[in-house]
Amino acid sequence: MIFFLGWVLIRLSGQLFVQMREHQKKASITHIGAPMESSASTVAASPRAHVVLVASPGAGHLIPMAELARRLVAHHGLAATLVTFTDLSAPNAHPTVLSSLSATQVSTVALPAVPLDDLPADTRIQTVLWELIGRSIPHLRALLRDISSTSPLAALVPDLFGSPVLPLAAELGVPAYVFFPSNATALALMRSAVELNDGAASGEYRDLPDVLRLPGGVLLRREDYADGFENSKEPAYARLIEEGRRYRAADGFLVNTFDEMELGNPEEIKQAVEQSTFPPVYPVGPLIRPSSDEDGASACLEWLDSQPTGSVVFLSFGSAGALSVEQTAELADGLEDSGHRFLWVVRMPSLDAINFAMFTGHRSDRDDPLAWLPEGFVERTSGRGLAVAAWVPQVRVLSHPATAAFVSHCGWNSTLESVASGVPMVAWPLYAEQSMNAVLLSENVGVALRPRATRADGLIAREAIAAAVRELMDGGEKGRTVRLRAGELQQAVVRACAPEGSSWQMLQEVAGKWKAAALGRQKQ
Repeated sequence: MIFFLGWVLIRLSGQLFVQMREHQKKASITHIGAPMESSASTVAASPRAHVVLVASPGAGHLIPMAELARRLVAHHGLAATLVTFTDLSAPNAHPTVLSSLSATQVSTVALPAVPLDDLPADTRIQTVLWELIGRSIPHLRALLRDISSTSPLAALVPDLFGSPVLPLAAELGVPAYVFFPSNATALALMRSAVELNDGAASGEYRDLPDVLRLPGGVLLRREDYADGFENSKEPAYARLIEEGRRYRAADGFLVNTFDEMELGNPEEIKQAVEQSTFPPVYPVGPLIRPSSDEDGASACLEWLDSQPTGSVVFLSFGSAGALSVEQTAELADGLEDSGHRFLWVVRMPSLDAINFAMFTGHRSDRDDPLAWLPEGFVERTSGRGLAVAAWVPQVRVLSHPATAAFVSHCGWNSTLESVASGVPMVAWPLYAEQSMNAVLLSENVGVALRPRATRADGLIAREAIAAAVRELMDGGEKGRTVRLRAGELQQAVVRACAPEGSSWQMLQEVAGKWKAAALGRQKQ
């Protein structure tokens, strides 16, 4: 999932900060001169120009950024170091992702913890994140100087939370590019809000229109805006404007998308970019973790092996998505009514009407999400359905021959994994920019069906769920169209990532600029 900035600004509470503080009480204070935790190759001399990527906390940032680093090293002649933060790392993804880089010549560094005890316990999470990154800049500066003493520094690439890092690139005289783990549509929404409010002071910001047409033909309604963009009077809106203004200091955006995922009139898009006050956009995706990085030993894969080809509906709502107790029951009933085989990754339901369950701190590892399924559901669907608690190797599941459809929260990582496997989707957005993604997937790209809520509180009824599954699995007219489009887009992924493809060439262009600039600085 993508921890889209606006959602984080609104939803997460100070409880996470309290957890971080408790962690820091147990850790010793690390000063600037203290050693950083790094892979063995971090300080090894390298003749290659060296790019440093800075991943803010969150699996949705770390996973694609690790793949970006891998490609820069393997295909584009650069050395790379991936920097993470000791505080607030993604607990599940962090060790797995970093260990997967050990054989790729990508170095990794975890910056030392920084003291945050002076922040009030009720500090909003966005402030904590910016303070964490801002206070880590002395450590990052020391690391960059260390790297530049053995190899030419080519570029600094923070992700979308890393705007406090951009002045450091200017200080060192190296290019700065922002890695955007979501799509170009999300970035266009940010740009629209920033340019609408050019010259406006805080407290004078204007709302985006009720209906916004973005370059490429994407039509967004207010209810589909990424969280944080709906109301200019909310503090989150002001934070987003401030963050977007800082992005202008970058030399470009590396966006985790590819040309055919951002449909529209090429000339219109070109003109919009030329007239924009934002840096240029480089689509370099899809950046997806290799299936070899996932654990291959899984009972669900053995179960899939026993199912007919193209017969299984896969359901997963990401590492942080949470349905209500009532919605969990409706989904179970809809699956049962559909009559189709399914593999469902069940997470603990939300008890407080919040559809996001990461960092909430109110769950125990002993909690059993399967206990919240309707009584008798597992027994009645035995043989054609499998409910699994919390986690499966998703890339392997999506690429399995038995998997025919994906009921997804439309997190961008999951979306790209599904597209790369040619699996059509049922779009079920929950939070962050996911409603906007669902519009893009269902109304523009055409790889998803979207069941509509049947109540004002957003509940999707069992009938709507069963109907969407049947439409996709039984070959209804809409289902056939979506399935055909998913197959076409899978081939587009292959083309984009091939050596002559658009994303490969785009990254080659950027890498060439970085290497040329690094060589020029060496000659000075």
